[in-house]
Amino acid sequence: MENSDVAQVFSEIADILDLTGGNQYKVRAYRQAAQLVDTLPGPVSEYWRRGQLLSLPGIGEGIGTKIVELLETGRCAEHERLARQVPPGVLELLRLEGVGPKTVAAVWHKLGVTDIEGLEQACRDGRLRQIPRMGPTRCKSILKAIERFRSRTGRMLLHRAVGYAEAIVARLRKVPGVYEAIPVGSVRRRRATVGDLDILVTARSSTAPRRAFVEMPEVAVVLAEGPTKSSVRLTSGLQVDLRVLPRESLGAALHYFTGSKAHNIALRTRAVHRGLKVSEYGVFDREGHRLSGAREEDVFRAVGLPWIPPELREGTGELEAAEEGRLPKLVEEAELRGDLHVHSDASSDGHCTLEELWLAGLRLGREYVAVCDHSRSRPLGLTTERLLEHAARIRAFNRAHPEGPRLLAGIEVDILPDGSLDLPLEVLASLDWVVASIHSRLRDSGARLTARMESAVRSGVVDVIGHPSGRILGSRDPYPFDLPRLLEAAREEGVALEVNAQPDRLDLDDKGCRLAKQAGVRVAISTDAHLADHLANIRYGVWVARRGWLEASDVLNTLDLAHLRAWRRRGHRAPRHEPRSPAAH
Repeated sequence: MENSDVAQVFSEIADILDLTGGNQYKVRAYRQAAQLVDTLPGPVSEYWRRGQLLSLPGIGEGIGTKIVELLETGRCAEHERLARQVPPGVLELLRLEGVGPKTVAAVWHKLGVTDIEGLEQACRDGRLRQIPRMGPTRCKSILKAIERFRSRTGRMLLHRAVGYAEAIVARLRKVPGVYEAIPVGSVRRRRATVGDLDILVTARSSTAPRRAFVEMPEVAVVLAEGPTKSSVRLTSGLQVDLRVLPRESLGAALHYFTGSKAHNIALRTRAVHRGLKVSEYGVFDREGHRLSGAREEDVFRAVGLPWIPPELREGTGELEAAEEGRLPKLVEEAELRGDLHVHSDASSDGHCTLEELWLAGLRLGREYVAVCDHSRSRPLGLTTERLLEHAARIRAFNRAHPEGPRLLAGIEVDILPDGSLDLPLEVLASLDWVVASIHSRLRDSGARLTARMESAVRSGVVDVIGHPSGRILGSRDPYPFDLPRLLEAAREEGVALEVNAQPDRLDLDDKGCRLAKQAGVRVAISTDAHLADHLANIRYGVWVARRGWLEASDVLNTLDLAHLRAWRRRGHRAPRHEPRSPAAH
């Protein structure tokens, strides 16, 4: 089982317990375990093999035993027992944005609604109004949530698709006679969500890899099987296509199956104008003679272009940029010097000590790690007194550990509904790093949300705006804020915007990154890690930045610590008075 499979089982256990009045402590424990397993940077099976399952926060003996059961058998008896208590469609109702367990339980028990189609009908025929607090406005918001849910159906988050791709490719590479096995399509372009998975294989014969592919234990059904292409659907619902091809066609096939469609059409059109034909089998002249195709670079060279990184192949000007020598030298993960937003156990949802964060940074070669726990408005967040004590502990830790990464004493301070910050400005000014984020009143108007973030930017004490759009991939759409206006303020004040590398956020997105670059605003790629191992998830943020055409010079944490501090001094002025209410803007 992949991490996402285990996480889904635990999420469903939590959902069923929530719907049936189960123990809320258990609900929280299973939700925490689901989130933790889903976002681990490596397979949970490796933690099990190394005997480290119970060292993970929130994984006690009971949940650990169920993980082992899932890994060994692919089943969980407790999950199967609970699943018999609710109709399957009821759980899907919980995937709707803004629809919680109380609402789902009410429509299930009082109206007999057990699926999304039934809820939609109850909204439209007025039956939903029989339930308290379900007036016309609420019905309208639920219908919009259903529409958004359907627009996302059938796509998998990138980190989950990557988990399947890496496992399948590793298995295929061990098959005798296989030369290469490479994931292509949306995964290779690093899109935030993936519709299906494509794998290319070159081999002496197609028989062995095809047989190994269709007989994988996670295959639910074989959709098609032929001499060069086979398709399966995994138990997770993900469709995976395997294509076996000769080695001399690998480069052409890599280009063709990586896509995107718009990019491929543009390149093939360019080839036609040069009297060439480009296909998945190679580059051919007008007479059909094969000219090249073994290497991907040969395909681009045939049409007079340098190789274009897969992340840029979206038909958004990359061919023109390549022709004019304007392709960016995309940022690499190895160029990042530090992580500018992680959490410790000092506030509510962090799970690691300062030493654990320091050790993780040391293993990853980080020069600095900014410890930014939540402020007082969040559950168990840091008050002024506790923050100052925590900052003193961080600085004492650095003195006791003169070698290795520097821990920066920071905060993730809430931007409150009136645009002010959750802690006094003079206290924030005393810290090494300040991330300001919105966590409340996410349904405010776009103008109000923009004004809140702009107030934080102009406070004189904020370094970065955290996860600016507030999106949660697959469950919460970005709020409709005015990004160009925010970027204008950030440029004027010397404030960066975050690319949050949490796999279900990836916020800013790639389009936002490109706009930031055009506006002259740097981004900070940060993990927002709540577990020390999650510092390795920074690769997901790097992928977003690369899709946004960002170079090392566009990314704040490619600076060494001395230059980072110099950047901060230039951007900061004295703390200003508390911002006005966004309503006054």
